[in-house]
Amino acid sequence: MNHLKQIAAKLPEYGLDAMLITSEPGEFYAAGFHGEGVAVVTPEQCYYYTDSRYIESAEKQITGAAVSLPDEDRNYRQMVQAIIERHGIQKLGYETHYMTVEEFGQYKEALSATLVPASDLLEKLRAGKDGEEIALLTKAQRIAERALDEILGFIRPGLTEQEIAAKLQYDMLRFGADKMSFDPIVVAGPNGSLPHGIPGPRKVEQGDFLTMDFGCKFGGYCSDMTRTVAVGEPTEEMKKVYHTVLEAQLAGIAKAKAGVPGCEIHGAAQAVIDAAGYGAFFGHGFGHSVGIEIHENPNANHRNKNPLPCGAVISAEPGIYLPGRFGVRIEDVLVLTEDGCDILTKAPKELIIL
Repeated sequence: MNHLKQIAAKLPEYGLDAMLITSEPGEFYAAGFHGEGVAVVTPEQCYYYTDSRYIESAEKQITGAAVSLPDEDRNYRQMVQAIIERHGIQKLGYETHYMTVEEFGQYKEALSATLVPASDLLEKLRAGKDGEEIALLTKAQRIAERALDEILGFIRPGLTEQEIAAKLQYDMLRFGADKMSFDPIVVAGPNGSLPHGIPGPRKVEQGDFLTMDFGCKFGGYCSDMTRTVAVGEPTEEMKKVYHTVLEAQLAGIAKAKAGVPGCEIHGAAQAVIDAAGYGAFFGHGFGHSVGIEIHENPNANHRNKNPLPCGAVISAEPGIYLPGRFGVRIEDVLVLTEDGCDILTKAPKELIIL
């Protein structure tokens, strides 16, 4: 899988003669290869340069691009300059959101072409997933859901957050994951009010809410899900908060559709939480895009007033966090369509009491 032709087709729209791709996610999207190197896309020819650690794999896996190994006399920048001269490139796009100031200075000094900020070219292509990408995202999601099934039979009072996080990771790898999408968030009791809390030595106690936010990568694409479960019988307030979050999530999902601004999707969920009196305790966005990276653009938050594209894959994860007491978050992943959305996540989300 690669998207070299799609990138080349977009060059005229951005007034570019070629696109320089130096980030790991950009290179994977362009060439379908995990390694370290540099890709250059021109209308006539695509190039991928990598070092001796990856060259054999790159030659086997990459199609549609000339794959080369730098020699002792030429580094990546010199090889890119040779492409510039060969194709008469004057305007070369680059990934502003990934290139460091130091790297930019080195490329600017080494290249005769003008470097043009062009992160949007790749980001807008990556925002709408194709069928092959959605298939990989779905496979990653199924692996995470199998791990959830396993962990629900494992959780008991006395286990630490760290032990539960370790079991989730082990099971996702055991079920075929390439690696984790991110370090799992496993927080119990009062730690649940930390949306991105780090699993620690706190032991799960009877009467706790336990929130688990986790995901894995398969074929280079991420899964992401959150479930909050009760260990023992929850209080009436805990039940109220849980069902408020679930109602808010369902309201956001009902609003989710290609062409709808991210802020409107977020607003639908926010309105439910506000009406229940917990508006001050929901501080993050309804969702973010998921793909090669766990956090991509565009987002479904209160700041994004732009319509979301068809094929966007976004999380649906409202939450309520009561400081020092407990928290609840429920997260699914959606694919936006012209008619609404398809929910990739199939795990149940009614309140589970263990």
